[in-house]
Amino acid sequence: MSESTTMQGTTNRSTTPTGSAFTEQVQTGWAEREATTPAPRASAAPAAERRARISAMHPGVRLVIPAGGLKVRSNDTDYPFRPHPDFTYLTGWGSDAEPDSVLVLEPTGDGHEATLYFRGPAGRGTTEFYANPAIGEFWVGPRPSLDHVAAELGLRVADLDGLAGALEAGGEADALVVAGADAAVEAMVAGANPDGDVLARDLSELRLVKDAYEIAEVQAAVDATARGFDDVIADLAEATRHERGERVVEGAFHRRARLDGNAVGYDTIAASGHHACYLHWTRNDGRVREGDLILLDAGVEVDSLYTADITRTLPISGEFTELQRKVYDAVLEAADAAFAIVRPGIVFKEVHAAAMEVIARRTAEWGLLPIPAEQSLEPDQQLHRRWMVHGTSHHLGLDVHDCAAARRDFYHDGVVREGMVFTIEPGLYFQADDLTVPEELRGIGVRIEDDIVVTADGARNLSGAIPRTADEVEAWMRRVRER
Repeated sequence: MSESTTMQGTTNRSTTPTGSAFTEQVQTGWAEREATTPAPRASAAPAAERRARISAMHPGVRLVIPAGGLKVRSNDTDYPFRPHPDFTYLTGWGSDAEPDSVLVLEPTGDGHEATLYFRGPAGRGTTEFYANPAIGEFWVGPRPSLDHVAAELGLRVADLDGLAGALEAGGEADALVVAGADAAVEAMVAGANPDGDVLARDLSELRLVKDAYEIAEVQAAVDATARGFDDVIADLAEATRHERGERVVEGAFHRRARLDGNAVGYDTIAASGHHACYLHWTRNDGRVREGDLILLDAGVEVDSLYTADITRTLPISGEFTELQRKVYDAVLEAADAAFAIVRPGIVFKEVHAAAMEVIARRTAEWGLLPIPAEQSLEPDQQLHRRWMVHGTSHHLGLDVHDCAAARRDFYHDGVVREGMVFTIEPGLYFQADDLTVPEELRGIGVRIEDDIVVTADGARNLSGAIPRTADEVEAWMRRVRER
């Protein structure tokens, strides 16, 4: 391990001793650590299969997939490290992955040889051990050994110091690198990406269909999210007593995410009252008032980095008013209509269209549309979209909005296939200052979002155990509050 690793900007306030006596004393007197050989992770075999698939798509081409590095949040403090999802997809290394790691698939006669380069542990005889606050063991804890990672992930591994030499020794072979993950690594790969970021595109399109391991991880994330929703309901009374009650809600969910997973999969939306009409309300600084609804859009990201993405809209008092229930039931009807058509062979955008038919019909029945629902559904009209401007579905997995680099023909206009995991999340949002709707509707926002997996002959709702109907939601809230 090189000791030239860049240190964070702390030299102007460093008090680390530098004398020879201290150096000799701090580098000795440590017990030997017992070397253990861990069992392979459950993620190792699926990751190997994925590497084989991307290898077959690019014979004779060097493939470079960086994990990325630490990103500065403020001066010498960094954001929590999260590896690039394509790196995790091909290695199986999740929340404990080491920053700056790089997976290289070097072409061979019959495919590729995979090597994972990462920063191995620094010996106690190095100054990094105690003096580097960015990566030193005294500061951030020990790094795993090469043998340990090789056994867990079933990969050939090498120290990161060997990456530049390995890429140089490979010559100027055709090369593809996942762009945007690590600029320094991109600069090492001569002549990479002559046709753009083809590798990220191809990996996104592979990721559209989940294997059994991935589906199980999303289910685990959904189950943890359900427990987080229970925690929120249990804390709603406290939330109503605080001037920033939305943050009480956010905090309750975040606690569950850290207990049962790695983190939240995205910034929690805890939108009470008219804030529910702002689709990505993440300030979460408003009051939580009896009589209002609260829209909770949240997901736990488990340690494998797969995430859930669930929304439930709850009556803060525990019971919907007649008008709130009317809006809620319309949204639920749209969600159920979308779910009902999901099966292999349909086109992905048809899911959205099914939900929109209900939204258009209901808003027309309520007298909100100046034209019939059928006319509003025409592409050049879409007046009902005033109250639902977002889409109904997006793919889900290692990213909350997964597979973003896939081509439109594979995603929005693509054919639905068994193993796809995506959301169904219609809503209705009547903003507080919307003069086109009756006053009693203004400030009501409802979204119902579930995570589903496509099966051989239909779909399964991974989040179906989280109450969905208005009656079920009211019973759920009573049950949690009575514990």
